[in-house]
Amino acid sequence: MAADPWQALADELDLWPEPADFWWRDDDAEAWTPALERLAEALDGVPFALAVVPAEAAADLPGAILQHGWRHLNHAGPGEKKAEFGGHRAQETMLAELEAGRERLHALYGRRFLPVLAPPWNRIDPALAARLPEAGWRGLSVFRPRRGPFETNAHVDPVAWRTHRGFRGETEVLGDIAAHLRVRREGRADLHEATGILSHHPVADEASFTFFRELARFIAVHPRARWRDPATLWPG
Repeated sequence: MAADPWQALADELDLWPEPADFWWRDDDAEAWTPALERLAEALDGVPFALAVVPAEAAADLPGAILQHGWRHLNHAGPGEKKAEFGGHRAQETMLAELEAGRERLHALYGRRFLPVLAPPWNRIDPALAARLPEAGWRGLSVFRPRRGPFETNAHVDPVAWRTHRGFRGETEVLGDIAAHLRVRREGRADLHEATGILSHHPVADEASFTFFRELARFIAVHPRARWRDPATLWPG
C-alpha cells in the first residue's frame, strides 16, 4: 500500500473501468443540532441518508430519511450485544412498533422518507428481517456486505467505538474504503452494492468533521468515483 492513504485510495479507484458508487448514511438523528449542521456543511451538497429515531423525531431534518428503529431502546439481556429488534420479543410486537414509526416518519417527511429500516446497532433478528418485504418495507440497511438486493448496507465506520470513541484515523478508514472497493472489483463482494460510509454525528469529533469534508470532496472530483443519491439505492 502506498504510504499516503489518499493516494492508495486513488490508485484503487484508477483500476475501475467505470465509476465506483459510494453512499453516505448517518445514524441516531432526532433533531436539528449543531453537530448535524456541521455534518451537512462538511458534506457540502453530497446527498446523504439520515437514519432517524421515529419516536422523538422533529420535522426539520435534512436528507433522505431512513427509519432507525422505533425508540432506540436495547432489549437484549445482560452480556448480550445490544439490539432493539433482536430475537428477544414477539415478532408481532416489533412489527407493530416499526409500523408506528413508519407512519410517523411518513407524516413528518412525506416523499423524503424511504421505507427502509436501519435498525439500531445494525442488528435485527433474521426471521424478523425476512418478514419486512411482506410488511411493506422497501429495504434494509445494516453493516455488512449485502446478502441480496433488498439490502444496501454500510461498510466503513470512522468511529473507534472500542477505545476513545473518536475518529479512527485516515490510514485505517481510507484503508477500509479501499479494501471494500477491492473485494467488489475482484468479485468477492457484490460489485453493484455502493460502498457505504456510516457516520454518527452525535459523537463526531473535530478530526471526524475534517475527514468528512475531505472525503466528500475527494469522491466528488475523482473521475472513477461518484456519490449516489440514497433515494436511488432501493427499487420501488
